[in-house]
Amino acid sequence: MKVNIYYGGRGLIEDPTIYVMNKLMEVLGELRVEVTKYNLYEDKNGITTLPKTLKEADAIILATNLEWWGIGGYMQQFLDACWLYGDKEHIAKLYMMPVVMSNTYGEQEAQLSLVKAWEVLGGIPCDGLCAYVSDHVEFETNPSYKMIIEKKAEMLYRCVNQKQKGLPSSSSAINHTVLKNNTLELTPQESEQLSMYVSDDTYVKKQKEDIEELSSLFKEMLGTDSSDEYYIKELKAAFQPLQGFSGSFEITITDKNKVLIVEINGEELNCYYGNADQTDVQIKTSHSIMESITKGRTTLQKAFMTGELSAKGNFKLLRNFDSMFVF
Repeated sequence: MKVNIYYGGRGLIEDPTIYVMNKLMEVLGELRVEVTKYNLYEDKNGITTLPKTLKEADAIILATNLEWWGIGGYMQQFLDACWLYGDKEHIAKLYMMPVVMSNTYGEQEAQLSLVKAWEVLGGIPCDGLCAYVSDHVEFETNPSYKMIIEKKAEMLYRCVNQKQKGLPSSSSAINHTVLKNNTLELTPQESEQLSMYVSDDTYVKKQKEDIEELSSLFKEMLGTDSSDEYYIKELKAAFQPLQGFSGSFEITITDKNKVLIVEINGEELNCYYGNADQTDVQIKTSHSIMESITKGRTTLQKAFMTGELSAKGNFKLLRNFDSMFVF
């Protein structure tokens, strides 16, 4: 038998949930159960890949502490990942024991949230543990509490070993009717692969850039991206004049073969595509970087410092660009 524990707390020394988990692991170990613990706070960037570890288990323990409200972000993120990427056929056979320790009000509601979530996922919830703990030292040294935790571990073992069935619930019915149409029709292997892609920040960033590039391309094909207006409306909307400033910028968008002229004289702004006899600053960049600047994802100065655009001319005026155009 194999049991996985997923801990959704922050790993604080005074968290009584850690004591309860250790005691559960001790008893299950004596019953020759293989127990693996996953600390969600240690692997927060890889939570989306954790549902694949459910395949290894016969039962799981969802353990978290309640510090102010609800089950906490890490546990919620893990349950979201189970819904999006978990193997629902295996989850349907998987027993779950909730453990919620609290130093504030609401431990019963939090435990109920875990039970409801697991029922909607299609799994089988077992009797869990929840308690309000005002003094973790007193709680951990109380022999009566220790005995209760040990009994719960034994009950989980018997529940899984005897393959006990639960009575039907409305949450399971919702899973098969209302929520069924909202899920992606993917095989378990496809879901697992998708979860790995989602956890890869580099992959996600690249996908967003590709989507933006395709969107811009389709805008041009549909004629909504006329050369007379491209970026000009964004510049005019973001313009915040500096008192006494005058200067001109020539922005060459290399992959679009366009030259945007920006002329500023006090509170007057003139933007157009074409050529100017002389400008104070000459900038060369790509469409994607210009898009990032006008969408507020980066600044011209930052793009220059990271080498994403090149510039020459009066660099004092270049530094003023981000002050005058606040996207």
